[in-house]
Amino acid sequence: MVVITNKHVVNDAENITVTFSNGNGYPATVIGSDAYSDLAVLSVEAPTEEFQPLTIISSSTLEVGDPVVAIGSPFGLGGTMTTGIISQLGRTIQDSVAGNFPIANIIQTSAAINPGNSGGPLLNYQGEVVGITTAIIQNSNGLGFAVPSNTILREIDSLITTGSYDQHPWVGISGTDMTYAIAQTLGVDVTYGWLITQVTDGGAAAQAGLQGGNDQVRVIDEWVIIGGDIIIAVDGTRIINGDTFMSYLEEHTIPNQTITVTILRNTQTQDITVILKQRPSAS
Repeated sequence: MVVITNKHVVNDAENITVTFSNGNGYPATVIGSDAYSDLAVLSVEAPTEEFQPLTIISSSTLEVGDPVVAIGSPFGLGGTMTTGIISQLGRTIQDSVAGNFPIANIIQTSAAINPGNSGGPLLNYQGEVVGITTAIIQNSNGLGFAVPSNTILREIDSLITTGSYDQHPWVGISGTDMTYAIAQTLGVDVTYGWLITQVTDGGAAAQAGLQGGNDQVRVIDEWVIIGGDIIIAVDGTRIINGDTFMSYLEEHTIPNQTITVTILRNTQTQDITVILKQRPSAS
């Protein structure tokens, strides 16, 4: 039996205890964690009868609008249940636990989530786990986020047996979402996609010949680095923005896998073969 929670919940903790709904508490130890998905797995020194395991199902079944339930301890109020819907899928969030890298393929939900909810289950109305609540946007209303259950299912064996997970793909680029205004400035007819602004030396993108920007222009009320390739598809899947790109890689690829990136370069569409690398260690 293991307990799954967020890495940021137990990060740098010296004494960890797990308290069950009946009030019984036991010492626990972190046996595995992954900063890039904000997951941690605990071993608890408790008798087997204390555990009431939940069924984890594939988050691929989720659709926007599906009703969900979040359970946690917001502000220390243990056993709190809130309801909402799946607001969107495939979001990307920033969390200090992951350093400069984004946490991709995240669920957005309207279920009320507050400090103390982190690590609690996100359930469908059948009581099955579809995610783990992980973050909110400060001072927002109804903007909560959860790690999808597919990420748990993909990583759990490695987290338990090796203590870590190292199969996050890495391309080595940064970019900005395309808009109609940017497309007008560039003189292209593609208003979707991800405009590459910078390519990291030694990364998969650099080795494949993807190009970053070389000029900075003012587009309406912001500065945009232009001149780079615009990613419009990966393996035939349409890329709407950076969230779509990073979530696709997280959900469907692993290091050393070869993908086909469709780009727009100088108004011409090209297919570029990219061999993905392993994301550098978070530590």
